[in-house]
Amino acid sequence: MSRRVVRQSKFRHVFGQAAKADQSYEDIRVSKVTWDSSFCAVNPKFLAIIVEAGGGGAFIVLPLAKTGRVDKNYPLVTGHTAPVLDIDWCPHNDNVIASASDDTTVMVWQIPDYTPMRNITEPIITLEGHSKRVGILCWHPTARNVLLSAGGDNVIIIWNVGTGEVLLSLDDMHPDVIHSVCWNSNGSLLATTCKDKTLRIIDPRKGQVVAERFAAHEGMRPMRAVFTRQGHIFTTGFTRMSQRELGLWDPNNFEEPVALQEMDTSNGVLLPFYDPDSSIVYLCGKGDSSIRYFEITDEPPFVHYLNTFSSKEPQRGMGFMPKRGLEVNKCEIARFYKLHERKCEPIIMTVPRKSDLFQDDLYPDTPGPEPALEADEWLAGQDAEPVLISLRDGYIPPKHRELRVTKRNILDVRPPSGPRRSQSASDAPLSQQHTLETLLEEIKALREQVQAQEQRITALENMLCELVDGTD
Repeated sequence: MSRRVVRQSKFRHVFGQAAKADQSYEDIRVSKVTWDSSFCAVNPKFLAIIVEAGGGGAFIVLPLAKTGRVDKNYPLVTGHTAPVLDIDWCPHNDNVIASASDDTTVMVWQIPDYTPMRNITEPIITLEGHSKRVGILCWHPTARNVLLSAGGDNVIIIWNVGTGEVLLSLDDMHPDVIHSVCWNSNGSLLATTCKDKTLRIIDPRKGQVVAERFAAHEGMRPMRAVFTRQGHIFTTGFTRMSQRELGLWDPNNFEEPVALQEMDTSNGVLLPFYDPDSSIVYLCGKGDSSIRYFEITDEPPFVHYLNTFSSKEPQRGMGFMPKRGLEVNKCEIARFYKLHERKCEPIIMTVPRKSDLFQDDLYPDTPGPEPALEADEWLAGQDAEPVLISLRDGYIPPKHRELRVTKRNILDVRPPSGPRRSQSASDAPLSQQHTLETLLEEIKALREQVQAQEQRITALENMLCELVDGTD
């Protein structure tokens, strides 16, 4: 009699658990914009969430430790004149975040380690090149200051944030709206999905499509794609009957899928979050109340279902913590930040182990904050794998690093327009000037606070003396 052999995997019993109520972030007005982005970005220092804002677009940035109820007057990052559609933290500087907006611009911001007293309104740099709204942002995984943006004008622009220049513009490859863009591990290739139902593999420096597959998923609804550690492409989409579907593809042979599985009949677009260290992909559907996760291996059926984390509340968006922000002594292998209508709730994925010692098999060396290349080196054709770090002793964030921007030939790149303050060659670097102004304002505000507190203490001491004299 044959017996079914259970597949061996150290991730077979991974379970999800919502954090306790006091570890959530309450009273946040999450954006209601109808756009299929995650609305949330997180790194080992900060949590950023796109929020409702009158008269423009804004997002809130909270230190990870600032849990509980968020003050309704907590400072926001405001500068866009239309709703913010996507945000993404720089992988090489935990204080730098980029935002994309319906106002056709991309802005890059320096977030201070202290809590600002008022809204942050001055970006380090504003990147203007799209003619329609910008809905997708993605930093290069290994090259410093290289940022990709994709807009409703069907154009992908790759920027050097350090100089504000356009490195590459891919403007004739997509005939319709771009739904998703993803770099491979060393940033040499892009995987894109488009409204024309075509999955493309693009070499951006050569400006050519290396491989493409039409109707990877036959449905008309948006498709998503991410590179896997093995170099395959994992996709989510819809069938012709509007059932959700996942697929695994080999770019060297796009004729037949490596794996193709139907899921369910929900309408929400499945957002894939892939962890290359464990080769687990987590699927979070907008409007769903669950997170499904699968392990991708070299053994049939290649995409193995592991489990589902379910809760009562549907998710408006989801943030995914980089590996270096996890608690390794608790065997935590992933952490999500689930957006509700008025709060953000951490969800922790754990491998059950009895020992609290460092588990080498769960935590291989992972990409750290140091870039492997400069922007010019990458543009010249160099490729490099990410610089890895060990998590054995936990991750210690580096000291605050300031992003310095130096404009080259600013008058040739873009003429000054309207009342916006122009920048001349004799100006100090914008980031330096902005930091000095911010520090002076903070010092002034703190002195005023101290003075007010001292007056309050004096008044209380006088009241105490009067009470003591009265009792005598």
